[in-house]
This record gives sequence, C-alpha cells and structure tokens, in this order.
Amino acid sequence: MTQTAPALSRRRLLAALSLLAAMALAGLAAPAAAQSLDDFRRQGTIGERYDGLAVVRQPNAAAQATVDQVNARRSRIYAERAQQQKVPAAQVGKVYAREIFDRAPAGTWFLGEDGRWVRK
Repeated sequence: MTQTAPALSRRRLLAALSLLAAMALAGLAAPAAAQSLDDFRRQGTIGERYDGLAVVRQPNAAAQATVDQVNARRSRIYAERAQQQKVPAAQVGKVYAREIFDRAPAGTWFLGEDGRWVRK
C-alpha cells in the first residue's frame, strides 16, 4: 500500500517531534524544580494538560510558582521546536504532552481537551 506525500510528511514530522521531545524532556526543569514538580504531581496538587503545560489543581503558592517556572521553560522549548519544524507551537506542545504522560509518575492527573481529568 502506498501512502500519499502529505501522510508521509505528517508521519515524519510527528516522528521528528517525538524524538526531539524525548531528548529535551530531561531539560524541562532544573533538578530541584523537577523533584518538586513530581512531588506536587504525586500529591495531585499539580496536573498536566493536553497541550504540554502543567496546571495547578489545588491552589498553593509554591505549586503555582513551580508551574510558572516549568511552563516558562516548556513554552520556550515548544517555540524553538516549532520554529525549527515550521509548525505551530501548539502542535509541538501536544507531541510533548504524550511524552510527559509516558514519563510522569503514577498518580499524576491529566486534563484532556474535553475538560475531563484522568489519573495515570
């Protein structure tokens, strides 16, 4: 079965973005912030969104500061990757969201595009 050029291009783009996501995820947060992020995620205070950004689920000043710091880093990475790949940053964020889901600790909450929360 032969695939059309747009289907192949999309497949290559997603493969490239997935590879870049896997390579960059380790650098999304500083070691101390990463530990804090995981702690907050295990507690259910911070969740992850479908667009690759973190979100505070239970109001907490320290959690909000962590989310702001993590999202600033992620947004910069998404923008850089989007510019390199010539795609929207939102598309890059969704690819990273899949990687974040795979790597997040058990118990992490995820917000879907439909507005529903699910727990890993």
